[in-house]
Amino acid sequence: MPRHAKCVFCDIVSGNAKSYKIYEDELSMCILDIHPYTKGHCLVISKRHVPWWHELTDEENASLFKVAKIVSKKMMEKFKPDFIFLYARGRRIPHTHLFLIPTYSGDLLDKFFNALENFQESPQILAKLKEPSELEKAANLLKF
Repeated sequence: MPRHAKCVFCDIVSGNAKSYKIYEDELSMCILDIHPYTKGHCLVISKRHVPWWHELTDEENASLFKVAKIVSKKMMEKFKPDFIFLYARGRRIPHTHLFLIPTYSGDLLDKFFNALENFQESPQILAKLKEPSELEKAANLLKF
């Protein structure tokens, strides 16, 4: 696989940089993130330098998600999280990588996503508060 100048993931794939390799196949590699959000936080990287996951070949994309699934199953078994959070990045380090982050009820990421989901749903909740029956209920509760 060609190595790109100043790409830490290319250095890891080529063996020129230290990593904590968890699993690999011919097209993808999974490593521990050295700046983890939680214990066991991993990155699945493509072995070929491609900035965005949607620019991978079909085979590379299948490999990336297959490796993510294999490692996620092991995370579930060993860490027993409530959920494995997966998201694709490539902005800070322009080399396709998936984050695999075990999350637990009440941890920082769980709170973040609960807040994000509540924000996403809030327009509907707020719209309901404008209904005359809801306004009447609130007014009755506050009247002296």
